[in-house]
Amino acid sequence: MTGLALAAAGAVGAVLLSAGFVLGRFTARRGRRAADLAFGTPVERATFHTLHTASLAAPPLRAGLTEETAGRAAGRLRSLLGTEALCLTDRSAVLAWDGPGEAHHCEHVRELVGETLDSGRSRSAHTRCSDDDCPLRWAVVAPLTGEDGVLGALVAYGSRESAVLVRATTEVARWVSVQLELAELDRSRTRIVEAEIRALRAQISPHFIFNSLAAIASFVRTDPEQARELLLEFADFTRYSFRRHGEFAQLADELRAIEQYLALAGARFGDRLKVTLQIAPEVLPVALPFLCLQPLVENAVKHGMEDSAEGCRVTIAARDAGAEAVVTIEDDGVGMDPEVLRAVLRGERPSAGGVGLSNVDERLRQVYGAEHGLVIETGIGAGMKVTVRIPKYRPGVHPAG
Repeated sequence: MTGLALAAAGAVGAVLLSAGFVLGRFTARRGRRAADLAFGTPVERATFHTLHTASLAAPPLRAGLTEETAGRAAGRLRSLLGTEALCLTDRSAVLAWDGPGEAHHCEHVRELVGETLDSGRSRSAHTRCSDDDCPLRWAVVAPLTGEDGVLGALVAYGSRESAVLVRATTEVARWVSVQLELAELDRSRTRIVEAEIRALRAQISPHFIFNSLAAIASFVRTDPEQARELLLEFADFTRYSFRRHGEFAQLADELRAIEQYLALAGARFGDRLKVTLQIAPEVLPVALPFLCLQPLVENAVKHGMEDSAEGCRVTIAARDAGAEAVVTIEDDGVGMDPEVLRAVLRGERPSAGGVGLSNVDERLRQVYGAEHGLVIETGIGAGMKVTVRIPKYRPGVHPAG
């Protein structure tokens, strides 16, 4: 290679090296800026890590304090506190242990947490571990509480005495207690909803069942095929009404149960009962509280037919209203005094139909808020129109899978 070529090659190499250095510095600066934009300051990064870890620990705790949920949460809680080991207990046993030392510390946990379970106050103590290689020299015990008092304890183990660990453990135990209280509220709410559904089921009038079977029996000889179809409708209706799972259902399923109910009512009342259905297909997948429309239809039939010597028309409509589905159930029966209706809804006056109305009204308000209670238009001799507004989407509202 000539001297000129060597010089040129050296120049090119120098340019490439310089460009690589500049590019490397630019890339490093850009990477640092991206990291700063993504994670912020060290304090912000620590805050994000803490919140993220807490968010991962919360779901199992929201299911209550059990061996399974404690096992899923213990590692997250230990990471949150940054301790050598951590365990969760109920009032009688260790539910979960995360970290070293379980083999020789676990048997002393009940003795360690006993005072806290009795007093409901946090405490700290030396572990008095005889193993020289064990890092667990200090323990902080904090109570886990719920509506019924102390449910268990959170025990955080450290290598030395630390006032910071005492405060941190106490605060994390309070946070865990909040999750456990929310779990209790969820269970209470579930029990309330189940009780309300049982009340609605109980309200499926024995007279309706008797009359439906009597109507079916009347067709056995005159129209066996009709009797068979009605018996299948009755079986499907009762099977759906008494199903054992799911707080919510699709509007399509609720309307199908209503059609079965009306088929059975029609077998009894014949041409006196006229029904009009106006259903927009796009609202059929909307989820709503289970068994909340059938009592309204039963109320319309009862007040439209059984309290009137003449025939009655019941109109059921479901339309799309943007973010909501609007369902109306209207009859041209005898109606009701608005003051009496208000007293029924407030629980101040008993009424066979009003129990269903008040039950449904309360359930809708619990799920969707006060603005989504029943809207009822009625008057003596003016029939009754009930309007239900159902949000198409609400977190936690979905049919059982």
